[in-house]
Amino acid sequence: MAAKKPCLSCLDTVKPVRDALEVISGKWKLPIIISVAVGNERFTDIQESIPGITPKVLAKELKELEQHQLIKRVVVDDYPVKILYKPEPYSDTLAPIIDALKIWGLNHQEKIFSKE
Repeated sequence: MAAKKPCLSCLDTVKPVRDALEVISGKWKLPIIISVAVGNERFTDIQESIPGITPKVLAKELKELEQHQLIKRVVVDDYPVKILYKPEPYSDTLAPIIDALKIWGLNHQEKIFSKE
């Protein structure tokens, strides 16, 4: 029996989508990006804007988002020292994706809950 060849046109789409999801998937990454984008700069403000996130998880996720150049950690040399988190310009490229997910989510809720 001959081995099946992978569908190249599928892989051309699946691989970059998988790479994108690797960066933004999970329970917390998009809420953090959204929180910082709307102006929450301090760690505690970000944490308070996202119900259920723990400080340990927030710190880990912020580091990962910083590594992917979506969020910048800014140290303000003052007394006491302030740490701020700001969106990188690159994070603006996620805005249409976040908007599309929001619209899809609202439409999906309407579809599912309107049948009851």
